[in-house]
Amino acid sequence: MTMLHRILVLCFALLWAVSASAQQGYQIKAGDQLSIEVLEDPSLNRQALVLPDGRISFPLAGSIIAGGRTTDDVRQQLSSALASNFASPPSVFVSVLALGQQANGTGSRRTIDVYVIGEVETPGMIEVRRGTTLLQMLSQTGGFTRFAATKRIQLRRVNPQTKTYVTYPFNYRAVESGAQISGSTVLSNGDVIVVPQRRLFE
Repeated sequence: MTMLHRILVLCFALLWAVSASAQQGYQIKAGDQLSIEVLEDPSLNRQALVLPDGRISFPLAGSIIAGGRTTDDVRQQLSSALASNFASPPSVFVSVLALGQQANGTGSRRTIDVYVIGEVETPGMIEVRRGTTLLQMLSQTGGFTRFAATKRIQLRRVNPQTKTYVTYPFNYRAVESGAQISGSTVLSNGDVIVVPQRRLFE
């Protein structure tokens, strides 16, 4: 390990310690935005949205449960999950970048929380009025990035019986013709809209 690398590790550790002490004991909730950094591989650094089921997705680590846990718990789990990809366990830093808006009881709420991830200009949790449609929601994200696969958009909705996500494909470019869902599909609280990245010749 070079001297520069040691200094960088020390600086990141000090910054993480200050951040961690401020966030110590905080339990991560759905809708929170996490900042995750891997010192040994900056290409893995990213922000992760905590989905309604409490999970986040991270490259090389897969799906990780973050909801109800502290940032230190998530840091340790990510470090363990990533360890097989490095010569020694990586230095992972996790902090809460933004807090999700918490519900005050869903029965009387006039709004719902919808999560948008992927190739849109402003991904994250967005609070919208009840009755908002899929197309209206997409318009609130600031539009698609140039890498968006608009023919393969997914609406993921929790099945109340099985507590698992059911995925409904949506083609933004197609005229509504017998698809499972359309742009006029009304969203429900906790829905997740995924706009994947376009493939090479798509």
